[in-house]
Amino acid sequence: MQNKVLGILCVGILLGILTAGLWPFHAPKNQVSWSSSGAGLEFGAHGLILSSAASSFPSLKDGTSCSIELWVKPDFSDIGGTILAFYVPENRIVTFSLHQSIDDLFLRHLSAGAQSRTKTKFYVNHVFRKNRELFLTITSSPQGTAVYVNGVLVRVSQAFGISASDLAGQLIVGNYPLVDNGWQGQVMGLAIYDRELTATQVLQNYDRWMANQTTEIRNEAPSALYLFRAGMGSIVHDLMNSGADLHIPEHYFVLHAPFLRTPWDEFDPSWSYVKNVLINVGGFVPLGLFFCAYLSPARPLNRAVLATIILGGVISLTIEVLQAFLPTRDSGMTDIITNTLGTAIGAALWFSWRLLRSRQRFGSGTKHSQIFF
Repeated sequence: MQNKVLGILCVGILLGILTAGLWPFHAPKNQVSWSSSGAGLEFGAHGLILSSAASSFPSLKDGTSCSIELWVKPDFSDIGGTILAFYVPENRIVTFSLHQSIDDLFLRHLSAGAQSRTKTKFYVNHVFRKNRELFLTITSSPQGTAVYVNGVLVRVSQAFGISASDLAGQLIVGNYPLVDNGWQGQVMGLAIYDRELTATQVLQNYDRWMANQTTEIRNEAPSALYLFRAGMGSIVHDLMNSGADLHIPEHYFVLHAPFLRTPWDEFDPSWSYVKNVLINVGGFVPLGLFFCAYLSPARPLNRAVLATIILGGVISLTIEVLQAFLPTRDSGMTDIITNTLGTAIGAALWFSWRLLRSRQRFGSGTKHSQIFF
């Protein structure tokens, strides 16, 4: 009777772990919709739009200086996500991406040389406000990068720079091409230039965008221009006809989701990373404890412990392999390590408890490896 109860508990724990690791078991619908006002696209937690894999901006391929104008309204100021990214599919690298990090603006650049890759980052503090429209302008040249908010210069970095060629790849808006990192909010406009805008041009363009002066914006000859005003359909047209229309997929996906990311790629020196590690360890402790209790009557205790740890590792590996096919989950080796550790802790707890009980019953001279339960 006791073993049957343990078996039911083990099945329940296993189902709970599988549900937690694989839910929602399928790719959700793409959470992108046209704004009820007719001006803008609304992005949910799992949403993206993107240019086709073959698309590029011809005028940007050989350029040095560049500029980006982006008109957004975030849903939150205490969480973040990737607002846009430029991706090179053949190399699987994101040359430039723009993120909301809590309420900060975060820019990331990856330069890929023949021998190595160099990452640079640029933060601008306290930019985003919940449900408040924000017009960002990023201008960059070999002398550095400047960030403007609503036409006003807020920060300059000479150490951070992007070139026009960094913006010539596949464009993804609302998410990151390699992992699930959705941004929630509304996008009303986006323009990309193959030159550095001056401070005067930045302010003039801001006034034009706010006044809805579409003709004047187009006369500035951006390389690509998206106004997000169609109000319906599954395509956001590039008004400069560069061949880089943005498509709204029916279902959400991660463009090139990694398979079993290595621990050093997953490592992040943040509290959220530590919290996830602790959750992954703690979540498998019950599995180790109850499965070891269930297996121990039929075999020596030390073998039951080993079998339980192996079982926990196999279950975790299975989950991580399946997660590679689920866009809302991340497939990584860190979880396998932490889940197996949690299983080992649970099995060790059972081992210690049974060992203590056996000593109390039979005396300390009993050999542990000869004890059957």
